[in-house]
Amino acid sequence: MEFLLYLVLGAAAGVLAGLFGVGGGIIIVPVLVLSFTAQGVDPQVLTHLAVGTSLATIVFTSINSVIEHHRKGAVQWPVFAWMTVGILLGAGLGSLTAASIQGPMLQKLIGVFAIVIAIQMALDLKPKASRSVPGKLGLTAAGGVIGWASAIFGIGGGTLNVPFLTWRSLPMQQAVATSSACGLPIAAASALSFMLIGWSQPQLPEWSLGYVYLPAMVGIAFTSMFFARFGARLAHQLSPRLLKRLFALLLLCVGVSFLV
Repeated sequence: MEFLLYLVLGAAAGVLAGLFGVGGGIIIVPVLVLSFTAQGVDPQVLTHLAVGTSLATIVFTSINSVIEHHRKGAVQWPVFAWMTVGILLGAGLGSLTAASIQGPMLQKLIGVFAIVIAIQMALDLKPKASRSVPGKLGLTAAGGVIGWASAIFGIGGGTLNVPFLTWRSLPMQQAVATSSACGLPIAAASALSFMLIGWSQPQLPEWSLGYVYLPAMVGIAFTSMFFARFGARLAHQLSPRLLKRLFALLLLCVGVSFLV
C-alpha cells in the first residue's frame, strides 16, 4: 500500500511539474511526512528524510519535463546556464541550513511556505513584466537565492523561478519551461547534499541513502517521469486557472495541518 501511494504521488507530481514548471516537491514533501509518520520513522529525521527524498525524485521529474519543453523550443538556455551557477552554490548552502533546523520547526516552516504559495496561486498574484532579463551576475545571484530556498523546502524551485522570470519579462510558457530546466540542477545538487549530510544518522530507516528513502524515490520517480511529459503538453494547450485554484486549496489544507 505504501508503494502504491508513492506511485500515485509520483503521477500527481509529474503532472504538476510539466504544467506549472514546479518540481512537485510542494506536494511530495507533505505527503511523505504523513507517510513516514505512519511508518514510525523517528521524528528527529522524518522531515529531513521527506525533503531529501522529494529532491531526489525531482531529478527524474525534471528530465522528462525539460525534454518536452525543449521540443517546443521554449527553454531559454542562456538564462538557465547562468542561473545554474548560483543554483549549485545556493543548493549546497540550503541543504546545510535545513540540516541545522530541528524537524518539527522545519515542518512549520514548510507549512507557512505552503500557505503563502496557496494564496499566491489562488489569487493569481504575480509580478508584472516590468524589467528585462538581468545580466550574468544578476542571474547567478537570483539562482543562488532560489537554490538556497528550494533546498530547504524540498522543491524544484518552480514556485520561485516562474514569478521571477515572468517579472523579468519572459513569456509565461518560456518561464515555465526554463524553470523546469532549472529544477534539474537544484534537485541534483540538493539531493546529493542531503545524502552526504544524513549519511551517518543512526535513526534512519532501512533502505535509506542518507536523507533519501529509496523505496519512495523509486516509486515516485517511476510514474512522475511519464506524467511530467503529459503535464508539459497540457501546459501548451490548456488554461490551468481552475486547476491552480484547486491545487491552492489543497496546499492551504496541508499548510494549516502542518502548523496546528
